[in-house]
Amino acid sequence: MQNGKTFMLRMTFWIRRRWFGGALAAAAIGLGAAQAPAAEAVPANQAAPAAQADAGHKPIFAAAGKIRVEVVAGNLSYPWSLKFLPDGSMLVTEKQPPALVRVSKAGEVSPPIKGLPPIFADGNGGLLGLALDPHLADNHLIYLAYSEPGNGTTSGLAVARAQLGEDSLSGFTVIFRQTPKIDDIRNFGGRIAFARDGTLFVGTGDRFRQDLVQDRSNTIGKLIRINTDGSIPGDNPFLGQSGVDPAIFSLGHRNIEGLAIHPSTGRLWEAELGPFGGDELNLPEPTRNYGWPLVSWGRQYEGQAIPRPTTKPYLTDAIFHWTPVISPSGIAFYDGAGIPPWDGNLLIGGLSSTALVRLTLDGERVTSEEKIDMGARIRDVGQGPDGALYLLTDQPDGEILRLTLEEPDEK
Repeated sequence: MQNGKTFMLRMTFWIRRRWFGGALAAAAIGLGAAQAPAAEAVPANQAAPAAQADAGHKPIFAAAGKIRVEVVAGNLSYPWSLKFLPDGSMLVTEKQPPALVRVSKAGEVSPPIKGLPPIFADGNGGLLGLALDPHLADNHLIYLAYSEPGNGTTSGLAVARAQLGEDSLSGFTVIFRQTPKIDDIRNFGGRIAFARDGTLFVGTGDRFRQDLVQDRSNTIGKLIRINTDGSIPGDNPFLGQSGVDPAIFSLGHRNIEGLAIHPSTGRLWEAELGPFGGDELNLPEPTRNYGWPLVSWGRQYEGQAIPRPTTKPYLTDAIFHWTPVISPSGIAFYDGAGIPPWDGNLLIGGLSSTALVRLTLDGERVTSEEKIDMGARIRDVGQGPDGALYLLTDQPDGEILRLTLEEPDEK
């Protein structure tokens, strides 16, 4: 039976999503939508045969022209992360109930891959981020981020690696644990991404413990950088400093759900969810403090003002921010042939905004923004080997969508 605190958190999630979850509600109150999704139902995981996944959505219209939207696969339970395997099939994490599945090019969804550990599946928790080892073809290693149960009702983000077999995982080894574990069901972060040098970035959340974010002895509200075995890279910025966790790369983050490496520069870009307004796009640099909760472009959920980043210039400001919020999740740079006008753009999955957000860039500066209504919460975005754009919808019957340009805008 759930305790009173958990019940109240779930009710808070439901109320915020019901009344403030969309961009229209956010605009009406002029503050921005609450980003945390409601505690989600836990339907049975079912394999989706290709026959159920050949339907399409109505096309969408963007500045580039008419975009074809195809359903590659459906019946996924809150899919969270998608990666393409060397053979062109897909590996997908499902948040709740936690499952790792393969999806064939024909859209056939496998039974859950065996070998996952116990996972705390409530609120924002479950099976989250996914990364493939740069040498996957040789070592078969994958990396998973998930919420790990602790003592009692506590939990915390963990990252593990394992060898991927046809229908099971082997050698499952935890390589990072966020500390301390917290008695809350919110803000785990969970996105992971490989840097060009082979180190692994881990985006964490503040677990609704703002008092811990500026404390460098823990990993709450921090961007983490580790080696693939969990050891600390020799050039990590806080290595050897007394009282500082050496895994920290940067701090002052609220809830990191978007990480992507720029294909030309190799630099890490990061998107995180703000409070009531103030979602952020950042370019993380070692040792930098990105301000949360000392500053923000948003407000506290209860309405209290937070000092603006401009009032504390010693803290690093975002390069772009949103109020009303978009609730950014997965992000990706696009250079595919499926939608040529989007070449070089940064694409962001929007949760409360139910949008694909497209940013044009001039170097490290955002020059324009387009919000494309998808009619569903978008959890992850990625480019396929065929050059098309692929999206995950954050739903109990979530889908993998494939986007290509059907008719270019001739203007």
